[in-house]
Amino acid sequence: MKDLIDRWLENSPGETLTCSLVSLAALALSFTGTLQYLPFDTAWIAIVLCGIPILTGAFKGVVFEHDIKADLLVSLALIASVICGEYFAAGEVALIMQIGSLLEDYTSAKAEKSLKELIDLTPRTARLITEDGEKTVRAEDVRPGDMLRVFSGETIPVDGVLTEGRGSVDQSVMTGESVPVEAGPGDSVMSGTINAAGAFTMRCEMAPEDSSLQRMIKLTEQAREDRAPIVDAADRWATWLVLFALASSAAVWAVTGEFLRAVTLLVVFCPCAFILATPTAVLAGIGNLAKRGIVIKSGGSLQRFSGIRTAAFDKTGTLTRGCLGVESAKSITGDLTDEEMLILCAAAESMSEHPIGKAVVKCAGAVTPSLPQARDFRIDTSNGVSADVLGRRITAGRLDYLRDNGIDTSPFDPYVTDRDTELLTAVFVSCDGVPAGYILLSDELRENAPRVVSSLRDRGIRIAVLTGDRESAARKVLEPLGDIELNAGLLPSDKMDIIKRYSAENPPVMMIGDGVNDAPALSLADASVAMGSSGAHIASEAADAVLVGDDVMMIPYLLDTAQKVMKKIRTNLTASVIINISAMVLSAMGILNPVTGALWHNVGSVFVVVNAAMLLREKRD
Repeated sequence: MKDLIDRWLENSPGETLTCSLVSLAALALSFTGTLQYLPFDTAWIAIVLCGIPILTGAFKGVVFEHDIKADLLVSLALIASVICGEYFAAGEVALIMQIGSLLEDYTSAKAEKSLKELIDLTPRTARLITEDGEKTVRAEDVRPGDMLRVFSGETIPVDGVLTEGRGSVDQSVMTGESVPVEAGPGDSVMSGTINAAGAFTMRCEMAPEDSSLQRMIKLTEQAREDRAPIVDAADRWATWLVLFALASSAAVWAVTGEFLRAVTLLVVFCPCAFILATPTAVLAGIGNLAKRGIVIKSGGSLQRFSGIRTAAFDKTGTLTRGCLGVESAKSITGDLTDEEMLILCAAAESMSEHPIGKAVVKCAGAVTPSLPQARDFRIDTSNGVSADVLGRRITAGRLDYLRDNGIDTSPFDPYVTDRDTELLTAVFVSCDGVPAGYILLSDELRENAPRVVSSLRDRGIRIAVLTGDRESAARKVLEPLGDIELNAGLLPSDKMDIIKRYSAENPPVMMIGDGVNDAPALSLADASVAMGSSGAHIASEAADAVLVGDDVMMIPYLLDTAQKVMKKIRTNLTASVIINISAMVLSAMGILNPVTGALWHNVGSVFVVVNAAMLLREKRD
C-alpha cells in the first residue's frame, strides 16, 4: 500500500492514468448533477485524486528544494477555487494538469523507447569454443581472444572479428540500416546485432562491458541526464513567470475587488506550457537520432550542433575506411628478408591501436601464424612505436620519429623521393638503430564521403581535413572531395591548435574523428562526432555524439535534426507566452472564469507536447 501511495504522489504514469480516468468520470457526474443526493460534490474526487500530488510537489519544491515551481501556482489556484466554492473548476484544473503530465510522460517514453530496445538486446549467453568442445557461458564472462560460434537467428554476444564461415548480419537497431550486411572472415561484427542467416566462428576483440552496444546504452543514459543550457534558462524564466503571475493576480484583486478574477488569472498563468516546451523537444530529438544510430550525449550537445559553421574531419578511419592495406614491404638491408622485416615491425606494432599498426599486424598474420612477443613497448601517438622483439630494438614510424630516436635516416633517402612513398602512407623501420626497410600502405575513401562533404558545403559549412599523413598522400586519397582545406603532417597538439584557430575565425566548430590522436581535438571543439564501431574508446568518450554504424552520411541528418529541435523549442516558447498573455488579459477583463480559463491555458500545454512529439516521426531524407 505504501508503494502504491508513493507512486501516486510521485505522478507515476500508471497511477496518474487511473486517477485521471476516475476523475474524468467524477467531473462528468458533477457537471450533469446526476448524483445530487450524495452528501458531497463528486468534483471532490478529482480534487483529491489529481490535486493532492500537485500540492505535494509544490510543498516539496518550496520547503525542501527552495524552488518555486509551476506546481505552486497550480496549488494556489486549486486552494483559491475551493475557497470560492468552485469545486468543478478546481477538479478540472487538477485533472488537466495531470493530463499534461501524462502527455509529457508519453513523449518521454517514446523518446526513450530506443534505449529500452538496446537494453533488451544485451546478449545473455555465448557459445564458447574450448579444447573440450563447445559450451554455453554467460556473455559477460567472455574475454578478448576467446573463440565463439554464432548460428543463424542468434544475437552476436560481443564485438569481434569473423575467422571462419559467413553470416548475414542484421544491424538495423544499432545503425538504422535495414538491409542485412554480408560478413565473412576478417570482417568485424558488433554486439547486439543479429546473425540473420548462416553460421560462423568469431574471435572476441573487446570485453562485453566495453562493446559497441554497452557504450551506446551508457551514452544514451547519459544523454537523458544531461540538459541543454536552454532547458535551464527556460526553468529560470518559469520561476520569474510564477512570481509575475502572483503579483498580477494580487493586483487584479486589488483593482477589481473580485477574488474570482484573481483566481482565474492564477489558473491561466501557470507556466506549464513554457516549462514543457524545451525538454519535450530535446527528448524527442535525442530519441529520433538514437533510432538511426546516432547517440547524443546531452541536450547541450544537441543545441551546439544546431549552429555549426565549420566542420573539421580526421582523414584515416573517418573520411576513409581506416582499413589500411599493405601494398608492399621492402627490406633495404641484406640481413633481413622482406617478410622478416615485416614480421619484426608487426610485432612492435601489435600493441598499438592506430589503424596503420593494425594493418601491418593483419598483413603479417597472413605470413606467420603467430608474432614474436614484444617487450618494453613505447608509443608516440601518430608518430611511431618502438619495442624489443627477439632481442632487437625495433623502431617503426615516420622519418621524424626515427630521427628523434637518434637514428640516421639517410639510407632511406633514395626511397623517400620515390613516387610510391610520396603518394602512399609509409612506415619506416629500423633494427637496433640501423635502417632496415619500409612498408607502404594505402587507404580507401568511404563511399559516402564525397556526398557528406557536398551536403555540408551546400549548407554553407566550411570544410577542413586534419591528418597526420603527408600532404601528397592525403591529397591523392581525398581528391574526389573537391576543394577542401587540407592540414597535413599534424600531431595531436597541432590538431588542437587548428581547432582553436577555426573557433576564433568561424565558430561554432565541429570535429569528426575516430582515433586516440583525435581525442584532444574532439574535446576542444564546440561539438564533436566520433565513429562508434571502428573508433577508439577514448574518441567516443571525448565526443558529443557517436555514429554507432560509422555512417558519415548521418552527420547532415544530425545537424538538420538539431536545427529542427531548436526551431520546435522557439515555436513552443513563443506559443506558450502568447497563450499565457492572452489568457491573462481575458481573465483580468472577467471574460474567462476558472473553468474556461483552465481549458484555455491547457491548450498551450497540449500544443507544445504534440508539436515536440512530431520530431519522433521525422525520417532520414
